[in-house]
Amino acid sequence: MNKSEKIAYFNSIAKDRDWWKQRNSYYYSELERFLRFIIPPETSLLEIGCGTGDFIGYLQPARGVGVDISPEMVTRAQKKYPEYTFLVDDAEELHLNEKFDYVILSDLVGHLSDVWQAFRELQKVTTPETRVVITYYNYLWEPLLSLGERFGLKMKQTYQNWLSLEDIENLLKLNGYEVVQKGFRLLLPKDIPLLSSLLNRLMAKFPLIKNLCLVEYIVAKEKEGIRDRLRKDYSSSVIIPCKDEAGNIEAAVERTPEMGKHTELIFVDGNSIDSTVEKIEEMIAKYKGKKDIKLIHQGLGKGKGDAVRKGFAAAAGDIFFILDSDLTVPPEDLPKFYLALTEGNGEFINGTRLVYQMEKQAMRHLNLIANKLFSLIFTWLLEQRIKDTLCGTKVLFRRDYEKIAQNRNFFGDFDPFGDFDLLFGAAKLNLKIVEIPIRYRERTYGEIKISRFSHGWLLLKMCGIAFRKLKLN
Repeated sequence: MNKSEKIAYFNSIAKDRDWWKQRNSYYYSELERFLRFIIPPETSLLEIGCGTGDFIGYLQPARGVGVDISPEMVTRAQKKYPEYTFLVDDAEELHLNEKFDYVILSDLVGHLSDVWQAFRELQKVTTPETRVVITYYNYLWEPLLSLGERFGLKMKQTYQNWLSLEDIENLLKLNGYEVVQKGFRLLLPKDIPLLSSLLNRLMAKFPLIKNLCLVEYIVAKEKEGIRDRLRKDYSSSVIIPCKDEAGNIEAAVERTPEMGKHTELIFVDGNSIDSTVEKIEEMIAKYKGKKDIKLIHQGLGKGKGDAVRKGFAAAAGDIFFILDSDLTVPPEDLPKFYLALTEGNGEFINGTRLVYQMEKQAMRHLNLIANKLFSLIFTWLLEQRIKDTLCGTKVLFRRDYEKIAQNRNFFGDFDPFGDFDLLFGAAKLNLKIVEIPIRYRERTYGEIKISRFSHGWLLLKMCGIAFRKLKLN
């Protein structure tokens, strides 16, 4: 759903918003109790995604501002609470430039197209003293909430992100915020005398049981000195392994942004039988003097891992990027990886496709299950959180790659994909691995190069090698 479609949707439900809130008044009154506990009166308060403005009206701040993408929601909020200010604005492109004591994002992250960008925009409205309060549904409740919508117990929602607390915390950290407090609330979101109080006031506080609550929340603040952190202007090398991807070459060139003081694109062709090479040569000629584009032939080597290593060997940049030529990972997301690395949030930046919902044909169901299984295995093996082991987009400094290459003999040259070679090497060197959520797109040209079963067996063997080398040593 694009931005204009979202605005139209929220405009259409604005007239019924208060009716649905009244129908589920216990849930909203519990949220209000929680927010009142955290946010004292007579402060300055901004709510992003304010709807019809009830949280601001309930909390009664000295200065209250609500912003929403829907003009109809804003109009209704201003009529209800004329003593406060309500503006049409976009969480992912804030025009507001005023600092507040508290900023609320309640039940908003599920509607955002780019949560990373929305958290980046928070810097316009916060100081180190500001507290950012985020609430959202626990993803374990997705089936029950869907049933509630089907039976008319809950307002129907559009396409949603289902992010865990860890995903939200990671995205905050990537944008200069640290978590002060996090947790869960509301085991039972309906008012049943005695039972609701017993479950929500007492049982919801116990370990393990609390993880089953409907609402997850985070209170965050700016990291000290984040605005003073200097970002050196690095040069970038984007390595694009390709085989029979002629239809994607021009888009890869046009859509890959400039990053740092210079960006070079290095295509490594794996003996294509279509017109991939000719298309790359056409792009080199077309963009001569405008873009730095190189072509390398893989020759006798096989597999993406070999192609990536040859690309790295030819690269001149300070930072190495890997971009899959199928463009299922949007090239436009690469600056997020650049910032995560250069702002010191991590030393090895790994893309993850398993946070946002994917386009329907982007990943086959069996592949999705396998990816989640390998995520659990690798998190245990590497003792760092790895949500997606096989996302092709990985970014690191040249200096760290050179260290990984020097230590490659520890694991052996066994990985035709290159992903595990880099992940294992980064973990062995104790590099801080950080993941950037990306939206995984459906392939529009060419064929999938991975065989689910033969390559799946190979991946399991690699896990065995990692277990032996990392856990048994």
